[in-house]
Amino acid sequence: METKKRMPDANNRGGAVTADQDASEEHGEDGTELGAIRVHNSVIAAIARLAALKVPGVVEMSGSFAEGLASMVGKASFDRGVKVDMEDQKLNLDLHVVIAFGVRIPQVAWRIQNDVRNAVEDMTGKKIGLINVIVQGVRPPEPAVSA
Repeated sequence: METKKRMPDANNRGGAVTADQDASEEHGEDGTELGAIRVHNSVIAAIARLAALKVPGVVEMSGSFAEGLASMVGKASFDRGVKVDMEDQKLNLDLHVVIAFGVRIPQVAWRIQNDVRNAVEDMTGKKIGLINVIVQGVRPPEPAVSA
């Protein structure tokens, strides 16, 4: 008779979890015989941030005052300007952006929502609920540099 070795389930992580991994900030699939897959909020935020920055008309992501202070002391800003929450098994995202002067804000915001939704769902397999785009500033065009 063959015996199968069973891997620990997702609820019994043993000693492999580090102190900075908070269960409320991870979203995972239920364990299989191979184990569980967990994606931390900062990874989801980084995916969303990169997708938003690729949208024409988006100049930068604008973080909170606390994020600004953290960046001064060396904290990486891969998830700056993005807040991730889980509600009813769906991810809700708040994106704080600065856009270029002269673009049509509704069109840019709609494109951000679609591109971010596609990127996060494709890369993580998680369902997206809401994507709130908060325009926190408008950047005037850069002056032309004469040679």
